[in-house]
Amino acid sequence: MLKCPDIPSTAAFRDAVYSIVASIPRGKVMNYGQIADLVDAPGHARLVGHVLSGAPPIYPCHRVVNSVGRTVPGWRQQRELLEQEGVGFKPNGHVDMKTFRWSPQ
Repeated sequence: MLKCPDIPSTAAFRDAVYSIVASIPRGKVMNYGQIADLVDAPGHARLVGHVLSGAPPIYPCHRVVNSVGRTVPGWRQQRELLEQEGVGFKPNGHVDMKTFRWSPQ
């Protein structure tokens, strides 16, 4: 089996992604690309999404959106959960990323 050298190790990558997601505060969001960059895997935003699609419910995955603030298609509860935390949305239905995007220090 061939292994692509730029794809992170599954367990280490997953654990790093979960750790970042667990640290997102209530009322804030991050995007998949930010998380990929923070876990030293730039360019792997889709892999972050794949990891989060199988995450246990203890992680606040609803706080992760795409780069323009779009929520996961077909997951209506995501918007509801974000609104309950005070996250605001623009008229186009996207999260107001200028206000609610979180950047860890």
